Amino acid sequence: MANRTIRIVVDGATGRLGGTQHLRSLLAIRAEGGLPLRNGDRLMPEPILLGRNAEKLARMAAPDNLAWSTDRDACLADTATQIYFDATSTAGRIGRAKAAVAAGKHIYLEKPIAETLDDALALARAADRAGVKHGTVQDKIFLPGLHKLAKLRSSGFFGKILSAQLDFGWWVFDGEHQPAQRPSWNYKKREGGGLVLDMFPHWRYIVDRLIGDITGVSCRLATRIPRRRDEAGKFYDVDVEDTALAIFEVTGGILVHVTSSWCTRVKRDDMMTLQIDGTDGSAVCGLHHCYVQPLAATPKPQFNIETPRSENFDDQWQEVPDTDGYRNPYRAGWELFLRHVGDDAPFPYTLLEGAKGVQLADACYRSHAEKRWIELDQLTL
Repeated sequence: MANRTIRIVVDGATGRLGGTQHLRSLLAIRAEGGLPLRNGDRLMPEPILLGRNAEKLARMAAPDNLAWSTDRDACLADTATQIYFDATSTAGRIGRAKAAVAAGKHIYLEKPIAETLDDALALARAADRAGVKHGTVQDKIFLPGLHKLAKLRSSGFFGKILSAQLDFGWWVFDGEHQPAQRPSWNYKKREGGGLVLDMFPHWRYIVDRLIGDITGVSCRLATRIPRRRDEAGKFYDVDVEDTALAIFEVTGGILVHVTSSWCTRVKRDDMMTLQIDGTDGSAVCGLHHCYVQPLAATPKPQFNIETPRSENFDDQWQEVPDTDGYRNPYRAGWELFLRHVGDDAPFPYTLLEGAKGVQLADACYRSHAEKRWIELDQLTL
C-alpha cells in the first residue's frame, strides 16, 4: 500500500466554483489522507491553481502550500500533471479543453462543456481518440433531495410516472441598489452567458436520470431585465435570456414542465424544486428535503369558491427521512472521476453526457427562434 500523488490543474481556481467548491473538495480528500483505491493505495490530489490574478492565486495557495501559475501553456506542458480541470467562464472552454487533450491530459470540465453541439461532440470524439479519461461535472444529481427522489424511483414508489414539474429561480439584483448575485458574464452572449446554456445542461441529466430520456422540447425565452450594472458599477446591455419556459417530452410520452428565471421571487420550498406525479404516489424535492404523498394517503380536496379552504395542503405530505450521510455533491463527482483515472473505475458522466446538455440548450434556442417543437436525436461518438 502506498500514496500515489495525482497532479491536477484547477483552471479558474479563484472563481466561485473553482475555489469554494472544487478546490475545497480536493483539499478535503487530501486532508483525509487521500482517496482509497481497490488495491489499498491512496490517491493523493495535488492541485495546481491556475488563473489570471497572481496576487489572488498566491494568497489562496499559501495556507496549504499549493503550487500556482498564470501560464496555462506551461501547466499543460508539465509532464507530471495528469488532469486538467476547467471551472472558468464558458467562453473559450472548448479551446482550453482541446489544448489539454492535445497535451495528453485527462480532462474534467464544468458544464456546459461547449457553446455549440458541434463543438461539444468534436471535443468528446477528440478525447476518445486520444485515449484520455474525460468527464463533466453533474453535481446536482448528488444533492440530498434529488438523491432521495432517485431512491423513490428505484423502489417503484411512483408506479407509472405521469408527469413532472421543475421550478427554478430567484431574484438576481441588477446591480443598481444591491450587488448582483451572479457574475456579469452570465448576461453576455460573447462570454458564454444565458440562462438556458448555463442551467439546462443540469436539467438534461436530472430529467434523463430521474424520469427518462428527453426526446423533444418546446421552449420560449425572454429578457426581462435588459440593462444591468457589472462588478465595476458600469451599465451594460443584457443580450441573452434571463427567463425560459419549456416543455420536455420524455420516453413514454411523459411531459415535464420547466420554469426557469433569474427574475422571480421565491415562494416555494426551495430555489429549485422538482415534483414527479405517478399513479401510485407523488414526490417533490428541493436541494435537501423531499416529501411524498402515496396514493393510499392522497386526500380528496373540494374546489369551493364560496368559502375559504380550511385544509393545509403542505401538511398532507410526509418528509422522506435522512437515511444516508450528506456528501458534498462536488466532492462526490471528484471521487468518482479520480477513481476513474486512478482505478479505471466506471464513470457515467462522460463528455458525451456533457454534449447531451449542450444538445438540449441548442434545441431550446432553436425552438424559440423557429417557434416550433424540436426533436432530439440520439447522440453517439
